[in-house]
Amino acid sequence: MEQIIWYEKLQMSDVERVGGKNASLGEMIGNLADAGVKVPGGFATTADAYRGFMRHDRLGERIDHMLDDLDVSDVRLLAESGKQIRQWIMDTPFPEVFLNAVTSAWKRMEDRYGEGVAVAVRSSATAEDLPDASFAGQQETYLNIRGLDEVLAATKKVFASLFTDRAISYRAHKGFGHRGIALSVGVQKMVRSDLGAAGVMFTLDTESGFRDVVLITSSYGLGESVVQGSVNPDEFYLHKGNMKAG
Repeated sequence: MEQIIWYEKLQMSDVERVGGKNASLGEMIGNLADAGVKVPGGFATTADAYRGFMRHDRLGERIDHMLDDLDVSDVRLLAESGKQIRQWIMDTPFPEVFLNAVTSAWKRMEDRYGEGVAVAVRSSATAEDLPDASFAGQQETYLNIRGLDEVLAATKKVFASLFTDRAISYRAHKGFGHRGIALSVGVQKMVRSDLGAAGVMFTLDTESGFRDVVLITSSYGLGESVVQGSVNPDEFYLHKGNMKAG
């Protein structure tokens, strides 16, 4: 089983292997580089690697046993169960095959970008945006991570975030089994927040549904501030017809 895959080898057909976010990043790196779109490189851990971790030390069995009969409407019991599961995940050692793969990949990252390179450790679930459910934003991302030990610690925290109280409750209400969703972790070179702006682009007007415009919201710095609503971003509307006409 593959434990990690480099972004340049991924495309949208790999959603089941690395989740929607990581598959999309691989697709952009592979298809937009020639158009001048620069996407920071890195690697993704696989869904198989996550499942291997869940089998380690019977972790998945313990989680299944706790969640099978959990009444998510009991807020106190939900909080206690989620806290216990996240602690189990943090206390369970990574399998040796996973440790070796991430260690090797991290050495390659340092060879590529230099020692002390800062990365984002990002979550990418195998079910993120579906017609009747959206899991986007439910799992954690950690920024400015440096060194192998920090990468491994952040990876485990990302795995644990699949079992926040909110995530457990949402899956239960939407009828998704906890066993059916796996998590991939992206380790991606950090961008320089002091050198540009970031934001979100929509292929239609989000308020009216009008499809002939592109809406871009952006602000100086990292996109995190835009997504979290901590700044009021600039807004730009681009009319598709005018763009096609040059």
